[in-house]
Amino acid sequence: MSYETDERVAELTDRLENGVKELYASDSYAQYISAMAKFHHYSFGNALLILFQCPHATNVAGYGTWKALGRQVKKGEKGIMILAPCNFRATLEQEKIDPQTGQTLYGPDGQPLTEKVKIAPNRFKIAHVFDLSQTEGRELPQIGVSELTGDVADYTGIYDRLTAISPLPVVQEDFRRAAKGYTSFMENRVVIKPGMSQVQTIKTLVHEIAHAKRHRPADLLVEQTPAERRRKEVEAESIAYVVCQYFGIDTSDYSLAYVAGWSKGKELAELKASLDVIHATAGEIIDAISPPPPKLERTQERARHPRQHGTRRTQKARR
Repeated sequence: MSYETDERVAELTDRLENGVKELYASDSYAQYISAMAKFHHYSFGNALLILFQCPHATNVAGYGTWKALGRQVKKGEKGIMILAPCNFRATLEQEKIDPQTGQTLYGPDGQPLTEKVKIAPNRFKIAHVFDLSQTEGRELPQIGVSELTGDVADYTGIYDRLTAISPLPVVQEDFRRAAKGYTSFMENRVVIKPGMSQVQTIKTLVHEIAHAKRHRPADLLVEQTPAERRRKEVEAESIAYVVCQYFGIDTSDYSLAYVAGWSKGKELAELKASLDVIHATAGEIIDAISPPPPKLERTQERARHPRQHGTRRTQKARR
């Protein structure tokens, strides 16, 4: 990485950190967090049930929660079925146990003593929830934008150079996920959704290439922890932000919110811990996709031109 590129990358990483901090301090972020806190985080089993019934689901909540947020379920919409625990307690009579010995206690008649205890059986009932797309009304608070728009100068050239340096083959293919792209080492490919704007496509492609370059799992069967997922997403989006900004592609409205969303708190621990990786990887990608400088060609006529002028001046002076 040249000195000029290194300085520019450092400047952009500083701008990223400051931008995310400013976003945390904004009123829009506070409103967003307040709204998101009303959404329930579903169990793995319920998440699968939601996915099977509504693959495009993003924000899911019950009828009452949507009403509290100023939205109404559209007429005719069918609820998504999940399993909800039944809130009731049963009374059970059982033998009384000595807490010291763990043995059954007996009365004077030689019969076991009994006591009544309340238990909460693990029973579930079917409940219905609704996705954001099934409701209408007041807009939910959000930070940033959900998708970038706009065109990119030399889009084809940048796209081709990025795909050339990707560790995995790149394809554009539609898929049933909320994400705009994904990297799969098991499928051995990077997948980008088609039909997006040029700015969003380039940003997403750099994000996924960053995953492919830096986040290859040692064991594909090991499930990553939430902390590892946060770190990887912060790194990938930060790298995408720096690379895009370097080439004049502004992704601030999207990237700052994305990094804030994956950061654990306002201290930006994930971002600060990964600055070296972000700096090095962004510089590596920038160097790899920067177009070569134009060649300076001098024709024989241009090469002789200065000597011809010098000869004329000498001859004129002699006259």
